[in-house]
Amino acid sequence: MSEIPVNTRPLDGPAPRLEAPAGATDCHIHLYLPGFEAQPGGPKIPELATLEDYRKLQRRLSLERVVVTQPNAYQRDNSALLAALDQLGTECARGVAVVTPDTPASDLQGWHDKGVRGARIMNLPGGAVTNDEMLAVEQQIRPLGWHLMVQFNGCKLNDYLDDLRRIEGEYIIDHIGKFMPPVPADDTRVDEILRLLDRGNAWFKICAGYEASQTGGPDYADIGAIAKRVIAHAPERIIWGSNWPHVGVPREQYPDDAEQLDVLLDWASTEQRQKILVDNPAALYGF
Repeated sequence: MSEIPVNTRPLDGPAPRLEAPAGATDCHIHLYLPGFEAQPGGPKIPELATLEDYRKLQRRLSLERVVVTQPNAYQRDNSALLAALDQLGTECARGVAVVTPDTPASDLQGWHDKGVRGARIMNLPGGAVTNDEMLAVEQQIRPLGWHLMVQFNGCKLNDYLDDLRRIEGEYIIDHIGKFMPPVPADDTRVDEILRLLDRGNAWFKICAGYEASQTGGPDYADIGAIAKRVIAHAPERIIWGSNWPHVGVPREQYPDDAEQLDVLLDWASTEQRQKILVDNPAALYGF
């Protein structure tokens, strides 16, 4: 087993300009814990990212609740996720696991008791479970009331529309639709996202604009235009995540975490931010 580098990124720094409301929730982070190896088919783990690391970031951003998402590096082995949830506790934490059509119901119930509330579908390189198994996975998780977290390149949305419309339970369109490259906010594929939200079972996550933006931070104007249109259309269906620790991009491209929260100052009103950071996550995750 090769040794995984210890996280040395700075976690302290100026507080964000946005004063997070009580109960603010980070709906998307990943953890890379000591003793858990990357699995075949996924990316390598570039460095550890522990609960202690994330708690420093939580304090800096004044966040109270968190949703831990299974990283691609661990593929279908949810052991590290479950270990983290054991330490975090269900009062302030939830998880999104990788589920297959063959995952036993007894496993799902045990994960539910630990705080898992969603199943990850990843239609980009390194994804452990893709659209091919999505509807079968939904059948597995529906008795527990879990949601799907679905990520894809929004430019290829038309390839996924029929299956998204067939989802009966709740699901999240991840990473601001992750349009690569970004499209104008009035693009017909953004129109389709609004129609999906209008059906009442889709959510839209404001997260990791830096991964797709070509104009760059701190404003991410190209991605921000899409985000602002979707937020204005359905603020009651929007959640936010930091995507910490940002290992999907090279270390020199890691964004400032305070800036990831501060985008909401431009993209959403005070009332909308209350929904995005507190009310909507509470409804979706049962906080």
